[in-house]
Amino acid sequence: MVETAATATRPQALDAAAGRAGRYRWVIVGLLFAATAINYIDRQMIGVLKPTLVAEFGWTETDFAAIVFWFQVAYAIGYIGFGRVVDVLGARLGYAIAIVIWTAGHMAHGLASGVTSFAAARFGLGIGESGNFPAGIKAVTDWFPQRERAFAIGLFNAGANVGAIITPLLVPALVLWFGWREAFYITGIFGLVWLIAWWAIYRHPAEHKSVSAAELAWIQQDPADPVEKIGWAKLLTVRETWAYALGKFLIDPIWWFFLFWLPGYLFERYDMDLKTFGLPLAAIYLISDGGSIFGGWMSSRLIKAGKTPNFARKATMLVCALAVTPIWFAQGIDSVWGAVLIIGLATAAHQAFSANLYTLPSDVFPRGAVGSVVGIGGTVGALGGMGMALFTGYILDSTGSYEILFAICASALVHWPRRWSRAALSICGSKVWIGATIARASSSEP
Repeated sequence: MVETAATATRPQALDAAAGRAGRYRWVIVGLLFAATAINYIDRQMIGVLKPTLVAEFGWTETDFAAIVFWFQVAYAIGYIGFGRVVDVLGARLGYAIAIVIWTAGHMAHGLASGVTSFAAARFGLGIGESGNFPAGIKAVTDWFPQRERAFAIGLFNAGANVGAIITPLLVPALVLWFGWREAFYITGIFGLVWLIAWWAIYRHPAEHKSVSAAELAWIQQDPADPVEKIGWAKLLTVRETWAYALGKFLIDPIWWFFLFWLPGYLFERYDMDLKTFGLPLAAIYLISDGGSIFGGWMSSRLIKAGKTPNFARKATMLVCALAVTPIWFAQGIDSVWGAVLIIGLATAAHQAFSANLYTLPSDVFPRGAVGSVVGIGGTVGALGGMGMALFTGYILDSTGSYEILFAICASALVHWPRRWSRAALSICGSKVWIGATIARASSSEP
């Protein structure tokens, strides 16, 4: 099927059906949102506690970068592995396995006593947390039609920012009341509670008793595509896979930098302490939250207005890429709240861009390959993050300045090469073309 503006726009009767259909699919988004928030609380705690841990253990920037680096190594390994796991086992079991591993790794931080033991705990955390987005996107692909996926992904991706908002407000209080080791144990309980809720609630929509026939029809409105499992060897021959992966390689390191180094930046640049830097940091991620939701809403709105998914994703991502550029000048701003606005704009645009980039695999690949493609892209993004972590530690130890780092943040989204973005966003007929390519490859095998 070649998709045009005419075929992309559903009849008015279908829009009316959205109102008549149930809304249980949004409960699933709520679960994914909560898991992503917990994921980011666990992930960001090392950044929020950086000043405390540096003071206690005497770490250099290079030491801290090494700890972050081993998280990235595990994330790279785990992401591609969990992409395959969720394609084979499904989102329900795949997600459960991921959160068990990451919760154990998170709580192990409370036992750490130096760079090596912290790096080991971060490695376990990275393996488990790498399953969050492959499983979440797989669940959205199962539960939402194409026209709603970007918005649904934007909503659950907003959990990352909510987690990032909660962390600098909650964790300093836990540290002051109980100590930093106990803070890891207490926040680890969140993952265990979510696991119980997930296992009790989540099923495939066709098997769920709370999904009405009307809602199931709404979910399954798109033309059927192949559901057979597709191996990595075949996916690696498709350039759309590499277009998506290149986007992840360029933008993921920027988000890792924001997550792990912004707390220390605010702490040092504006002479803050554990009691005062939490509110500005939370404000940055609150702005980011709006960006994540806006990015998903904008492309979904454009599709509803009659634009092709191709146009909707491109237009949204272009706006986001341009909105990041002012962060280049952030270090020269003396007002902490002025810096919050500029950095918040950049993180919001990044999250809006990311919500659309995450949607691309479900736009252009058969359902049976979505988790694997997301996994490949996540691994490539983590490889970029590994390099960014080591580079950041080196630059800060060498120069003590964030100027070069902010310049990189300002330009990364803009420099996603045009021909690769065109490959990733050539949605018209691409799912059928990819399916035919894979089928030909399969038929030529002995």
